[in-house]
Amino acid sequence: MAEQVYLTKEGYKELEARLLYLKSEGRVAVADKISVARSFGDISENSEYDAAREEEALLEQEIVEIENTLRNAKIISKSKVDTAKVNVGATVKVKDKEFNDELTFSIIGSFESDPAKGLISNESPTGKALLGKSVGDIVTVDVPGSNMKITYQVLEINY
Repeated sequence: MAEQVYLTKEGYKELEARLLYLKSEGRVAVADKISVARSFGDISENSEYDAAREEEALLEQEIVEIENTLRNAKIISKSKVDTAKVNVGATVKVKDKEFNDELTFSIIGSFESDPAKGLISNESPTGKALLGKSVGDIVTVDVPGSNMKITYQVLEINY
């Protein structure tokens, strides 16, 4: 069974739009490149042809990946969650116990994550640690690739 992927409505729509583009304009553009490369003559030693075929393979691979993602997508629904606990779709304000800093994370699916923007995956160490926690809970996160641990206190949960 394929792994479930969490997406926001916006993320789902963006993927649908990307898929539509790849299947229409993307395929046409690659087909044109292949056609032009073939016109150069012998394809056995034609680097343009090889590059266009490689681009076609990458495009088709991306199409398959997006189709699989959409097929296995679960839209993050804020109306069906226990808002007293951290779930996928929550925005969580935490306090770093060591440095006394307040940080805000939005827990989303891995496909849309962007840690630099505070959008963390439910599969990340911090995301996993926060899931199911309530306001006031203390969470310890192991930092990958080190012996360090970060301790947070959950201050707010918003949906």
